[in-house]
Amino acid sequence: MILGMSLSTFTTLHVVISLIGIATGVVCLLAMVGSRLPTGLTATFLLTTVATSVTGFFFPNLKIGPPVIFGVVSLAVLTPVLLALYRYHLAGPWRWIYITGAAFALYLNSVVGVVQAFQKLAFLKPLAPTQSEPPFLLAQGVVLVVIVGLTILALRRFRPAMT
Repeated sequence: MILGMSLSTFTTLHVVISLIGIATGVVCLLAMVGSRLPTGLTATFLLTTVATSVTGFFFPNLKIGPPVIFGVVSLAVLTPVLLALYRYHLAGPWRWIYITGAAFALYLNSVVGVVQAFQKLAFLKPLAPTQSEPPFLLAQGVVLVVIVGLTILALRRFRPAMT
């Protein structure tokens, strides 16, 4: 039992939170490219991304390894992101700190999403059983290129009017 839930239920909740974080993060990054800041969606992205990392620490038999490292790094990155948006209102350098940090947090979640997809989805697992095969590397490469490309565009274009 984790937080009063079976391991299966808790895992499902963690995955749903993660998927919401990834989906809303993509939409928010695209909005930044268009110099928009959808406040409700942004709050959802940040909340679910923090929740993804936090809930990840509740799994049993947690050892120091990639999942823990990703969770710690994500929370460390999200701290200045939250400050940039909610304390400093994206003023001055806080704008690019917010953009790069939010995009990096999205990237970390997406990397884990690709890993989990290739581990858990029956139609993907045979394509990359060791996760060193070309389909897996291609998927991770596409995630990296898309997020870096959108981040560069957002850095150039995102200038929201903060009220």
